[in-house]
Amino acid sequence: MDFDELAQRAQRSGASARKRLTKELEELLQSGAIIRNRRDEYCLRERLSLIVGTVNAHKDGHGFLLPEDRSAPIYLAPRQMQETMHGDRLAVRLSGVDHRGRPEGVIVEVLERNTKEIVGRLYDESSICFVVPDNPRIGHRVLVPRQHLNGARPGQVVLVKLVEQPSKTAQPLGHITRVLGEHAAPGMETDIAIHSHGLPFEFPPEVIAEAEAFGSSVPAAAKRGREDLRELPLVTIDGEDARDFDDAVYCEPLRGGSWRLLVAIADVASYVEQNRALDREAQLRGTSVYFPNRVLPMLPEALSNGLCSLNPHVDRLCMVCEMRVNAEGKVTRAQFFEGLMRSAARLTYTKVAAYLANPAAVHEPEVTALGAQLDSLYGVFKALHKQRLQRGALDFDAPELKVKFDEQGRIATFVEYTRNDAHRLIEECMIAANVQAARFLKKHRIPTLYRVHGQPEEDRLEQLRQFLQGFNIHLPTDRELEPHDLSQVLQRSVGHEEAHLIQTVVIRSMPQAVYQPENIGHFGLALSEYAHFTSPIRRYPDLMVHRGIRHILRGGNADTFPWTPGIMSTLGQSCSHTERRADEATRDAMSWLKCQFMRDKIGEEFDTLVTGVVDFGLFVQIKGMQIDGLVHVSALGADYFSRDKTGYRMVGARSGRIFRLGDHLRVRLINVVIDERKIDFELAEAGGGQRMVRGPWQRRRGPHRGRR
Repeated sequence: MDFDELAQRAQRSGASARKRLTKELEELLQSGAIIRNRRDEYCLRERLSLIVGTVNAHKDGHGFLLPEDRSAPIYLAPRQMQETMHGDRLAVRLSGVDHRGRPEGVIVEVLERNTKEIVGRLYDESSICFVVPDNPRIGHRVLVPRQHLNGARPGQVVLVKLVEQPSKTAQPLGHITRVLGEHAAPGMETDIAIHSHGLPFEFPPEVIAEAEAFGSSVPAAAKRGREDLRELPLVTIDGEDARDFDDAVYCEPLRGGSWRLLVAIADVASYVEQNRALDREAQLRGTSVYFPNRVLPMLPEALSNGLCSLNPHVDRLCMVCEMRVNAEGKVTRAQFFEGLMRSAARLTYTKVAAYLANPAAVHEPEVTALGAQLDSLYGVFKALHKQRLQRGALDFDAPELKVKFDEQGRIATFVEYTRNDAHRLIEECMIAANVQAARFLKKHRIPTLYRVHGQPEEDRLEQLRQFLQGFNIHLPTDRELEPHDLSQVLQRSVGHEEAHLIQTVVIRSMPQAVYQPENIGHFGLALSEYAHFTSPIRRYPDLMVHRGIRHILRGGNADTFPWTPGIMSTLGQSCSHTERRADEATRDAMSWLKCQFMRDKIGEEFDTLVTGVVDFGLFVQIKGMQIDGLVHVSALGADYFSRDKTGYRMVGARSGRIFRLGDHLRVRLINVVIDERKIDFELAEAGGGQRMVRGPWQRRRGPHRGRR
């Protein structure tokens, strides 16, 4: 209904009729179509030239409004941020531009408060109790009346419920609802990350009941009408610590040097039905979240570790992508079908990699029994990998960092694990199936969530060019950047200590991959169609891809598919948000653990790599542990250091000493602040000077310095 018509009806109607219109007005308020001004009058947003969006707060006190129409972000000064919090939904009016030329806004109305609880540390100073939020994006201190401390003591980590939101003149007010524990208790980093980022961590009773109602085995009725693959030795290959298994593979050679490759994926869609409790909860979570010592699954354990997990030697429902792959690594034929499988073995990357490296050696019986199939899988992998290299896909092969805990649950150390051919084998098989899923849905015009990855933006690309020039690596400037250009950069860095740094900077130069119904391809993988099909246990977009494929397999078409492009667009934004939320939460927890690990090592020295140059110093990373810290500019020596115009070097005014990205420095730990996730170093002295070693690209090698 038009707003003017609604307003006229309200004016003509009596009290009872006005009451009936309240709901419609509230819906318009929630959508941002209208706002209520300070005189309690309703106003049409469009006539006031207001912009509606979500607040993205910065730890330094300012923030940005991210408009819902996806226009340019609007700068919000610290004084504007006093009355709002990260994640709130606002209506703002443009007031001009800031000193950097960015559009600047003034808050007109807070449409929706999205911060209801805050986790942080309790303080008691000058007879005033307050909680300092752990999330650096929330700059407010939450005042807590003493009668609402709920037994909490100063220094403890607590959960506080907001009873009054911040305003221009007042800090937020809250009541402590839960004491999480002492600041340094084992597992505290995970509890803090969960509450700081608002991650759902408990399943509602109705969701658990719905999952458990399926029982522990597949009934005979569910098996009928499916292609029976139980005699085929499909196997899962995962890490040693994996608990759920959502993909299995099988391969056999064919005439002419080609292969028949099957990728079987747990059929989650058969259990999680649209608009049921399980579906609503899975959509809310969007993804499973993997912390170093805890997992928040997208689905209850009865499904994620039970019926939807392809455990060995038990019947499981699956969705299968069958492909014919030729010797050049091209998929010449593909089909999808609903299957019934029984995994022949639960293999690990370590066991499979050991076999592939030396098939003639002695291996465990289950590996030896599957040797012929592993040989075929290795053959198809090499063909698929050959095709990957030909199209120029990026291959980020950085080591994975894992945490080792002691018996008390405290961190013992960090260990880097390098990927092996077993990891790459599974990755190539999954990518091939994902491509075929995207092409299948595109062919049948089914709205879906593509996994898209755009090209680097020009400003970031220019920064990357300048960075790589420091290693005498040059990107083309006379044509549009292509994936193989960056792939060659990564290949050149293999085998050098700077490889991880170069990979990191290349990754930072590119936009984040997102889910959306508009297919723009995947730049990083050099693919024109790509969707996530292979992990529906832990990712909601994969479940939506399965639903689209099953709809076609069961005789449906685009006209009868219940999810429209509009619904998919909203789902894509939601799934992209939950993915970012999970990444930020796990990154925060890992940062906490790194600080906790380092706090008793004050005075110790470490070998590091310079990973960042900023106006106030150098960011360095400890080799082998991926622990980052800052060497402040004041700790670089008795000189005035400043960053030069390239942005990647720090130069001493008197001495001419240069520190740059990729330098190897010996540093000493001087400070750790766990709450702020900060680690500070100073240069270690050796023989009266700083020990600094250039990277291999930066060493002087005759007239052609650093060329490879």
